[in-house]
Amino acid sequence: MKTSIATVSISGNFEEKLAAIARAGFDGIEIFENDFLAYDRSPADVGRMVRDHGLEVTLFQPFRDFEGMPEPFRSRNFDRAERKFDLMTELGTDLMLICSNTSAVSLGGIDRAADDFRELGERAARRGLRVGYEALAWGRHIHDHRDAWEIVRRADHPSIGLILDSFHTLARKIDVNSIRSIPGDRIFIVQLADAPQIDMDLLYWSRHFRNMPGEGDLPVTDFMRAVAATGYRGYLSLEIFNDQFRGGSPTAISADGHRSLVYLMDQVKRAEPAVAINVPVMPDRAEVEEIAFVEFAVSDDDARQLEALLEVLGFQAVARHKSKAVTRFSQGGVNLILNRDETGFASASYLVHGANAYAIALMVDDASAAMERAIALGAEAFQQPVVPGELAVPAIRGVGGGLLYFLDRKSDLGRLWDVDFEPLPGIDENPKNVGLTGFDHVAQTVKYDEMLTWLLFYTSQLKTRKTPMVDIIDPAGVVRSQVVENASGSLRITLNGAENRNTLAGHFIAETFGSGIQHLAFRTGDIFATAEALRRNGFVPLTISPNYYDDVEVRFGLDPALVDDLKRSNILYDRDEHGEYFQLYSPTYGEGFFFEIVERRGYQGYGAANAIFRIAALRRYLRPDGMPST
Repeated sequence: MKTSIATVSISGNFEEKLAAIARAGFDGIEIFENDFLAYDRSPADVGRMVRDHGLEVTLFQPFRDFEGMPEPFRSRNFDRAERKFDLMTELGTDLMLICSNTSAVSLGGIDRAADDFRELGERAARRGLRVGYEALAWGRHIHDHRDAWEIVRRADHPSIGLILDSFHTLARKIDVNSIRSIPGDRIFIVQLADAPQIDMDLLYWSRHFRNMPGEGDLPVTDFMRAVAATGYRGYLSLEIFNDQFRGGSPTAISADGHRSLVYLMDQVKRAEPAVAINVPVMPDRAEVEEIAFVEFAVSDDDARQLEALLEVLGFQAVARHKSKAVTRFSQGGVNLILNRDETGFASASYLVHGANAYAIALMVDDASAAMERAIALGAEAFQQPVVPGELAVPAIRGVGGGLLYFLDRKSDLGRLWDVDFEPLPGIDENPKNVGLTGFDHVAQTVKYDEMLTWLLFYTSQLKTRKTPMVDIIDPAGVVRSQVVENASGSLRITLNGAENRNTLAGHFIAETFGSGIQHLAFRTGDIFATAEALRRNGFVPLTISPNYYDDVEVRFGLDPALVDDLKRSNILYDRDEHGEYFQLYSPTYGEGFFFEIVERRGYQGYGAANAIFRIAALRRYLRPDGMPST
């Protein structure tokens, strides 16, 4: 499997782009002409730089408005082409892209275009070069890969081939199965891009909103399955025009790009086992049984505050780590770990972020296989020394530099509590639990420009799907939210993208110095019984405006008695076509972290309609800007 990426896909100067692309593991680059023209080194120097990074120049692009031109434009185009051939020879690449003509003076006609390409093929052949033809979705006469292929077929020259681009085909909803009849050796390169499904002008959509395969809504896998069926064995190249990427980290975006191609072809290989492309072999995506635990990094003082909050939430300290200052709190199917050890990664996380939930542990079908797949997809493995006799839990770096652990029941990892922990004396046999039964979801707040990264991170490694993006209305702005979830509901991770620091989500990122877990939502089978038990424990819930309940009664036509119960316990309510949803919140802990308790009665969503009321209430607990924390 040979991978490539266009220089236009990432930010930075040419040297920065080269370094990031090579570091990500690509085999080649497409040199976008503007990147070259803006660089002050000679073509030969650029070619040497590319090769010094262990890369190949897979393509030089673009050459525009070539075919079907009247004179004198036609003659000038062949002169231009000869100049580009000179440049390509110095760069050390043999392939140039020509995209379908958009000029107002261009002439239509399949045969006319084929004649032009036949002549160009003769000129390219004399130089040992090749030319690929691509149908732009907005081309004046040619905007369908089927017509582009017919031109290439009629040109009938070995130096003229087809370039396929997933965006141009999928944006026009062209049947991808039409690709299957094209001979694989007549396809010179395949360019890949995804995009969110947006109804807008094709050119604007393409130039500003493309993203990596798997990050958008287009059926890129179906497209690539059709390509694979042709016997194509060449480069898979990313051509991504995206405003966000142009201002982002070239290293991170390049890594995302390489991960997206590996993940894409893994899906294709599983659907088309006879695919000719050599695809990396890796285990299938991990099946998540449950969230095994969430771990907090805390100081002694923070631990005392958090322990007191956990106790009123019905948690009980049940075990202590045998060699570290780590305590396990438990209730129902929920396990929370408080790590106040002064050595190791938790201590480092605390020094950077303060008290924070920095690690999630997933119970999967096969932890070793999950780890193997994660590494194959470019995840960063995490290890730290363990005491002899204790378990080395496989882990990778995740959101905000935190950790994602993998456990399973087929190995000793399923005995973590027995192996690494010892029960605390004097455990209350009748704890003051409040009926929590498990994790409903974990909410991670990230910078908006990181959302696509983490959506791809989770969906490529775990058997999950992503929900449509929704807008969460904050009194100070808008937060974009998207959920990664599995079919059973045993794993739900909400990713909330903050665009400015004035929102609650933005404040959390600013005050904790980076992305991370902002809240944990627990399940209960009876929200009202849980609320009553919490009241007996001394829990003070987040206070919701009385005006909310007047509105919710009318909006949903609720029984006044139910509304009174909701109001008394500060419980929020929502409903969808599947059922009802009840939400109860804690005030904030620290700089924006909080707990949520939910009851689902068939409901499939996450209460987005209630977010503005919850956020308005939570903001009352935030420390004003400029006021020191102590």
